[in-house]
Amino acid sequence: MRPVRPAAALPVLAGLAVLAVLVTAALLLVLTASRDRPVRKKYGLVFDAGSTHTALYVYQWSADKENGTGIVSQVESCTVNGSGISSYADNPAGAGASLKPCLAKAMTVIPAEQQGETPTYLGATAGMRLLREQNSTKAEQVFAEVSKAIREFPVDFRGAQILTGNEEGSFGWITVNYLLETLIKYSFTGKWTHPPVENVVGALDLGGASTQITFLPGTTTDDKNTTRALLRLYGTDYSVYTHSYLCYGEKEVLKRLLASLHKDGLYVQNISHPCYPKGYQENITIAEIYDSPCVPTPSMLSPAQILTVTGTGNPAACRTAILKLFNFTCGANRTCGFDGVYQPPVRGQFFAFSAFYYNLHFLNLTEEQSLSSVNDTVWKFCSRSWMTLQKDFPTRNRIHLRDSCAASSYILTLLLQGYKFDDRTWLNIHFRKQVSNVDVGWTLGYMLNLTNMIPSETPQKVAWLPKSRWIAATVILATTVILIFCLIVAVCYWKDSSGYESL
Repeated sequence: MRPVRPAAALPVLAGLAVLAVLVTAALLLVLTASRDRPVRKKYGLVFDAGSTHTALYVYQWSADKENGTGIVSQVESCTVNGSGISSYADNPAGAGASLKPCLAKAMTVIPAEQQGETPTYLGATAGMRLLREQNSTKAEQVFAEVSKAIREFPVDFRGAQILTGNEEGSFGWITVNYLLETLIKYSFTGKWTHPPVENVVGALDLGGASTQITFLPGTTTDDKNTTRALLRLYGTDYSVYTHSYLCYGEKEVLKRLLASLHKDGLYVQNISHPCYPKGYQENITIAEIYDSPCVPTPSMLSPAQILTVTGTGNPAACRTAILKLFNFTCGANRTCGFDGVYQPPVRGQFFAFSAFYYNLHFLNLTEEQSLSSVNDTVWKFCSRSWMTLQKDFPTRNRIHLRDSCAASSYILTLLLQGYKFDDRTWLNIHFRKQVSNVDVGWTLGYMLNLTNMIPSETPQKVAWLPKSRWIAATVILATTVILIFCLIVAVCYWKDSSGYESL
């Protein structure tokens, strides 16, 4: 064989190098082709028809990963103008009309060709539960009107329903743990793994008419009155303790508090309110207080009678008045939260959202402060005058500013005396509005349940590429390795050659 000089070997080496680069580039193209191709998105709409307001949430996920986890994102939210749909008991058509602006906004987010296949739900909570209890006919009329309004839009409307309190609690618990990926997680090995059960967090929800506590208890109980939700998610069974306290939502508690103060004052016309700022005064009618099944009207009172409410700004008297709204008596040999309802000891980490978050966030108390610091801040706030508060918070809604002391004091009473958190476990409560840019609440868990996006069994191993692409990628990779090996041998041989050796 004719010897090859070192200079003559350069084109060969360069050719091998270029070929290796081209083959590597081809491998990368094959591996990224399936990820770079357009992924079809799907959408879902859920109305949260609460007691104080209604909100619409627009969710989005990849169509080819419906049974995965951590894949649903919130792309839009819209707060409906006005109060909750239960406030339209005497004007049902108004309830339906109130939803239309938010639906129109959602239609600008969802592509026109996909609107007809977008599952849409309306879930109503404690406000409608109370209206149904008060007047079932009016509740049905409101539902008929909101359903009619939603059907005017090109969506796949799947119905409106009133959630039970325990459903509300369970779906909120699912939402939090789904977003935190504490139920299941995708590993680097391409398998779904179950994180330790200790990672699962509890959920604390505070609405306008009810409050819910949901968590995995550390022990089992034979108490027949215990409320448990048996959930099978991703192949794992969860026996979750959950309870909803109707009439203990923020809006209803504040009415009950005012009615209690009225009663303690022997129903006189002037009411001294220790939770209202000193210097605050307003006139209200009897009908404005006693307008709910949670606050029945005493027979001797006239709905049109006018009362004068004057704030005294007394934090100690405020907490005493709030404590009177609870019944902390438990039956023999039972542990309970309040009102005789069994509750196992709180355990693990908790996420507190909705009104828990909004009220304490206003006071800058959602950054993991100690209980003593929270108590001190609330006490000082409740001692401030109405004039000072208006000066310091000029943009704050007048009603919200007036109620901030009562609401935050109630939250502390509910969590400490009601749910039995203490100095140690207080630090396990995390006050949050969102997790992974998704609003925390029952709506996402509700949609995941109704669309079967959380399977009862563990999903199969995820394959990022089709089999044909894996074969092609393997062949290209093997070719690349061989070419690189030849290149290395050639370079080494060329450098070590002192004479005219044959390659």
